Amino acid sequence: MKKTALFVDGEPNILAGLRRMLRSLRNEMDFFFAESGFEALEILAAQHIDVIVSDMQMPGMDGATLLATVQEKYPMTIRIVLSGQADEVPVLRAAGVVHQFLAKPTDPEKIKEVLKRACALQDLMKNKQLKAVVSRIGKLPSIPAIYVELKNKLMNPDCSVSDVASIIIKDMAMSAKVLQLVNSAFFGMYTNITSPLHAVTLLGLETIKAMVLGIGFFSTLHTTSSRTFSVDKLWDHCVLTAAFAKKIAQAETNNTQMINNTFIAGMMHDIGKLLLFSSLHEPYNQAIAMARKQYSHLNQAEQQVFNSDHANIGGYLVGLWGLPGSVIEAVAFHHQLDDYPNPSFCPAVAVHAADVIYYELFPERSVGKPPRLNYGYLEQAGVRRRYSAWLELCSEEYPGEPRHDR
Repeated sequence: MKKTALFVDGEPNILAGLRRMLRSLRNEMDFFFAESGFEALEILAAQHIDVIVSDMQMPGMDGATLLATVQEKYPMTIRIVLSGQADEVPVLRAAGVVHQFLAKPTDPEKIKEVLKRACALQDLMKNKQLKAVVSRIGKLPSIPAIYVELKNKLMNPDCSVSDVASIIIKDMAMSAKVLQLVNSAFFGMYTNITSPLHAVTLLGLETIKAMVLGIGFFSTLHTTSSRTFSVDKLWDHCVLTAAFAKKIAQAETNNTQMINNTFIAGMMHDIGKLLLFSSLHEPYNQAIAMARKQYSHLNQAEQQVFNSDHANIGGYLVGLWGLPGSVIEAVAFHHQLDDYPNPSFCPAVAVHAADVIYYELFPERSVGKPPRLNYGYLEQAGVRRRYSAWLELCSEEYPGEPRHDR
């Protein structure tokens, strides 16, 4: 069955250009076009839509209002914004309801790539079980607004460290959490860092961006710990796994983009756990109890309870957010490397190894049986003999016990 996409823009000429641009995809997708938010809602009421791409500035109903309505009435539709420089205020309003942002003017190939990836994400829900879990969760959280602002600022070649720090400073809670994290044992800084500007200067723009994404997600869900599940300990685990994964990547490659994507993937690799716990509290506690009683891997217990697991849910979410493909794959496959094609060193391998190393160092923190290293896949990827070096590197570089600075 063909996927469907709806484009909404108040300028008829822009819609005509989109029609021409998308002709090459007509065999793969059906396209619908609307000149207003009201017309778009009429189409949505009459036709299943997989992806909606909306302009921000439109008469009568702006894009933020339209997409908030779509989120409420059609939560499974992927929501994408096309925004220009003049759209800063409505874009920030829409940040809580939008999965991806595209800047105007956007290269036609970029739009095609985003549409194809959005359709691939729909296909990721290849079985009714995963779709059922996502439906039970209801409204999937949107990408944190401050991360969107930071990402847009970093797209400017003239962006400076002080520009990034100024964005963080505007959000007092974020600023405090960044400083707590930078001064914690995770980063091994031997001086007290008292300002976001100093933090950005020492850690670098991409590391700060990944931290903001992780902090923003954990803060957005407003989830408190329970007797069986500690949000603080999960945060500690995600941060330290990200640090380990980055060290592993730095040991294996000089590719800066791969190293940065590995750190982001490590930070986000277990967000599916938090999403399941916050949205499906009792069933997730059941999975935790099952893993402990049977001494099985937690993701196996999740499969028994949900017919899916936190890796699939997390991969689907970061895919909705439009994060890089290698990040999506690392989140989705870090427990199932055998399902990951073309064995080679990549963020998925680094995150998988970092996750295993964390539980080798702290076995008492595992819920049920700790994850096992996939020696067969590492052998095929040509890095099996490197694991002992990675373990030693992470053990030596890690300066002490985690602190719950969330």
